[in-house]
Amino acid sequence: MKRIFFAGLAIISTVIFFTSCSKGGSGGGGTGGSGGGSGTRTFDCTGISPKFSTDVTPILTSICAVNSSCHGGGSTNSGGPFTSYAEVNAKKSNIKAAILAGTMPQTGSISQAQVNAFICWIDSGAPNN
Repeated sequence: MKRIFFAGLAIISTVIFFTSCSKGGSGGGGTGGSGGGSGTRTFDCTGISPKFSTDVTPILTSICAVNSSCHGGGSTNSGGPFTSYAEVNAKKSNIKAAILAGTMPQTGSISQAQVNAFICWIDSGAPNN
């Protein structure tokens, strides 16, 4: 019973954690996914082995850290900066939850291939490769 309580608390905390850096408005997701309308995204790791240096870093620099004001160097947004492997690895479960919930990225969009790369990299243990 305690595990269920703490799991629920962790989920609620994650949602609150990313609220300050989430997409606004009441429109349904649609970015990065294929239909659905609930704002949640799916992913498929079949046949891919994403690497941090070649697959995840370009997503971070083009969408999360450089071309947005959300997670650049010195960021005080929830989650803080995502400019290094250590920073991303420390927050990987929160990042995964926010991407799948459709609340990240805050501005712009993320393609299904980028969702797959990021989530599959995390699910493979988030190696520093």
